[in-house]
Amino acid sequence: MQKLDSTDREILKYLQENAHLTTKELASRLNLSPTPVYERVRRLENDGVIKKYVAVIDREKIGKDLMVFCNIRLKEHAQEAGKKFVEEIVKLTEVIECHNISGEYDFMIKVVVDDMREYQSFLMNKLASLENIGSTHSIFVMSEVKNETKFEV
Repeated sequence: MQKLDSTDREILKYLQENAHLTTKELASRLNLSPTPVYERVRRLENDGVIKKYVAVIDREKIGKDLMVFCNIRLKEHAQEAGKKFVEEIVKLTEVIECHNISGEYDFMIKVVVDDMREYQSFLMNKLASLENIGSTHSIFVMSEVKNETKFEV
């Protein structure tokens, strides 16, 4: 892991709030000239600290009203079987997160769809068609209390 100094951390804080800030605007907020700020941002990008720039969309404004956490238990735990599951689950567009977890289940996925009918179709026609799924447990989100995209740096 790369060591970040206080200026790197400040750059990351500002960009997490607003990725549209220009180098000139960042430099002004940091009381630095644009060239070293530009070089630092490029280094942070090249080192993979900044992975990508995205627009955060309000899912409900695009009709994605149902969010579900689905715990998945695999039938088989051999490395090849797990690898094949991961290869297949990342292809499903309804799945916006997938985590390999410990405990009673093997994976937790976050699914976002329009409504219950679409989730049922996803579950029956897509998820259930994956070979190695032993069982699933769905948890339906009633309300989202906090959804943050920025990290404390």
